[in-house]
Amino acid sequence: MSPTATLPSSPDADERAWTGHRRGSSGYRRILVALGAAGVATFAQLYSTQGILPLVGSSLQVSAAASALTVSCATLGLAAAVLSWSWVADRIGRAPAMKVALAAAAVLGLLTPLAPSYAALLALRVLEGVALGGVPALAVAYLHEEVHASQAAVAAGTYISGTTIGGLLGRVVSGPFADLGGWRTGVAAVGVMSAVAAVLFLVLVPPARGFTRPSGRPEVGVWRGIVVNLRDPRTLVLYAQAFLLMGGFVAVYNYLGFRLERSPFGLPVTVSSLLFLAYLAGTVSSRVAGGLAARHGRRPVLLVSTVVMVAGVALTLPDWLPTVLLGLVVMTAGFFGAHSTASGWVGHRATVGKAQATSLYNLFYYGGSSLFGWVGGFAFLAGWWGTAGMVMLLAVVALVWAALGAQRRGTPGPSRRSTRK
Repeated sequence: MSPTATLPSSPDADERAWTGHRRGSSGYRRILVALGAAGVATFAQLYSTQGILPLVGSSLQVSAAASALTVSCATLGLAAAVLSWSWVADRIGRAPAMKVALAAAAVLGLLTPLAPSYAALLALRVLEGVALGGVPALAVAYLHEEVHASQAAVAAGTYISGTTIGGLLGRVVSGPFADLGGWRTGVAAVGVMSAVAAVLFLVLVPPARGFTRPSGRPEVGVWRGIVVNLRDPRTLVLYAQAFLLMGGFVAVYNYLGFRLERSPFGLPVTVSSLLFLAYLAGTVSSRVAGGLAARHGRRPVLLVSTVVMVAGVALTLPDWLPTVLLGLVVMTAGFFGAHSTASGWVGHRATVGKAQATSLYNLFYYGGSSLFGWVGGFAFLAGWWGTAGMVMLLAVVALVWAALGAQRRGTPGPSRRSTRK
């Protein structure tokens, strides 16, 4: 069989014959590169202010908590928009919707450093998050429509790798430029980089061939997709993974820097900010997890990745810098392995409302980030043991829930489509 499906003469035959781009085909490579660029464009912009929050606060004369709202507003805008983007995609298609989202986000990203006031900055960050929501809401659904089922897990892992690189670049690139010209210069540098990545996506993403516009009124299809996926207990298990694991992951990165700036470590802010380089472990593990899931099934990869995450958090407990850094790398690798597996599994499981299924995953994902990233600060009042204990508890709950609920009779394996309606 050729790497890509042969085009038959009639549209009906085309629909029957189309099984998705296979590994090795030009379409498959273009999809991976395009979605990698989309991941960079999205998550670099989303976290462009996180690494330079002290500069934002001092320049705008606001508190640390107020400066952190420049991150929270963007993530809340994204979370609020993911379901709306699924409605847009059902009307115009996944790839066109992502094109609109990235183009709008690129423009807003270039306008953000020109914000005349703190209030204007927050408003632009909300709008930026709303625009950026079109990528995580639709990317996995697009993959499962355009990539052959046997390669979907690997492709999803590659996309997640792009998101980790984007998140890292957004935090790291802004710092040196901000040191040279202030926070506006740092954010502008990330905006330009993200705009270039967005153009790569627009140029490289191949035309969609697996998308079928839902019949009837699109809004009815959206609500039906939401209800069907929320009523599926095994899909709810995957949403729980997003909510609990992402919440714990963000709590670690939110408060570990505070710990390392205190005794007995006493690291300066410029050094503790390099902790984000641990994201590179997630870049590798998400791709590896995708390959392992394709060979051995998603459930064991999800469970093992969660155990690795718990072990990593445990390694951060001693007051010894080498084990703290090692634990951060291990925890990051475990989290992104679990996240890439769970997010890909959602797209695979959904037989109705695929875009709504992945949008709901992102809603739970960023909801957990917002909630537990905040609650972790109260746990930190008891010291690092409080925050680490909370994170390990969240991960253990997710692990038990996945072990009991993610693989029951009829649940699909790595390459079989569920027949459950």
